[in-house]
Amino acid sequence: MPAHDTGPVLPAVSLRELVGRSDLGLRQVGGPRRDVAISLVHTSEMDDPLPYLLGGELILSAGVRFPGPDGSDAAPHGGLRGAGDASDGASPHWDRYVARAVEGGAAALGFGLAPVHDETPRSLVEACDRYGLPLLEVPRGTRFASVERAVWQALTEARHRELRRVAEAQASLATAAARPDPVP
Repeated sequence: MPAHDTGPVLPAVSLRELVGRSDLGLRQVGGPRRDVAISLVHTSEMDDPLPYLLGGELILSAGVRFPGPDGSDAAPHGGLRGAGDASDGASPHWDRYVARAVEGGAAALGFGLAPVHDETPRSLVEACDRYGLPLLEVPRGTRFASVERAVWQALTEARHRELRRVAEAQASLATAAARPDPVP
């Protein structure tokens, strides 16, 4: 995790739980198939994610700033880039991007299909496999905001469970302390 992370430890949501939600339609297409803890969601189209990460993020990106195979910024075929389109020219770019995301402590990467790509680029899948970063494909009909909401709802529910547990423990201690003989 980056050295600049000084925030409190927060509950996390399981990647497996998120992928298991049928309403989101997420599919893991690369990286290790292990479960990881997601503590934040960060949507970004920056070329280098590292300066913006705290660690534990699910990064969401549509790959808007990634070059096409000919090095141009314009996506071929009516604005959509497919898996074959990004296999050569964008490979070093994806490799560097994934390496920097891993260096920043990212938990996973969610790659959105549309408006730029119609398939997850093969070179991105390969980079995630190489660096051990789980890669989720976010289908065309799923908004990033829906993924963010699902994560925040799961995190809120986990925090509420934790607070209930603490409140119940505190109530038990108060009950025990109120007895005439609180310590056996």
